[in-house]
Amino acid sequence: MLVNPFDNRPGHIWLDGGFVPWGDARLHVLSHGLHYASSVFEGERAYGGEIFKLTEHTERLKESARILDFEIPWSVEEIDEACRQTLAKQGFKDAYIRPVAWRGSEMMAVAAQSSKIHLAIAAWEWPSYFDPELRMKGLTLDLAEWRRPDPRTIPCKAKAAGLYMICTLSKHAAERKGCADAMMLDWRGQVAECTGANIFFVKDGAIHTPTPDCFLDGITRRTVIGLAKDRQIPVIERAILPEELSGMQECFITGTAAEVTAVAKIADWNFTPGDITKTLMADYTTAVQPKKAFAAA
Repeated sequence: MLVNPFDNRPGHIWLDGGFVPWGDARLHVLSHGLHYASSVFEGERAYGGEIFKLTEHTERLKESARILDFEIPWSVEEIDEACRQTLAKQGFKDAYIRPVAWRGSEMMAVAAQSSKIHLAIAAWEWPSYFDPELRMKGLTLDLAEWRRPDPRTIPCKAKAAGLYMICTLSKHAAERKGCADAMMLDWRGQVAECTGANIFFVKDGAIHTPTPDCFLDGITRRTVIGLAKDRQIPVIERAILPEELSGMQECFITGTAAEVTAVAKIADWNFTPGDITKTLMADYTTAVQPKKAFAAA
């Protein structure tokens, strides 16, 4: 399988206050963030040259760092501007933006309160996370072996790098079975989320989605809930047990990378992409377009 490695691409990356050539954006192998997962990040998409809900993403990045007991030494406004500059520097209109912050190499032990905090921002062209045809037809998902932990054991409200370890394991296992992704349960055995997306179900005209009490309340998740309410579609946030899925008619997932994507099958449960899923896919596509595009139309 041929891949375009991420350490050898054209352009520049914003690193600690300025731009460096893409290949020079490096960190030392003894950085605390690499060994002890003291790292937080965001995933953002630009549409037509504007980054969707940029400030919400930056505020979450800062909050994730605070939860992990470090402070990113740039303000929300400064990080917002750095993201915009990175997008412009790369010459992209439609792209994925990745800010990431981590503890540096000054201390190599569990405690690292004197480590320097670094921030990098990269942008690259990244089309739909899932095949466009599959997005409409509906993905096939595995049921993950790993579960989202009890929030008393992890900082579940932070978008922290270490929390994605079990997501990587679950997605690898799903792909080996020919599935696009995996749905994860939580430590109680309730439906939680997918490896990098929130999940929704439709039954009798209403949307049901797990309460985000042990996983991220995604920015795309909140956006889609708002779009559904604008359409007068009831949205019920509640605990959902796996055995309830046999009674659900539609299923879709949401996330910055996934956007809004239909699901046709999870393990032995089957769903049919229907009107509500298709409506919200269309509404989300409209919502992410730059407002100036509508003003000019």
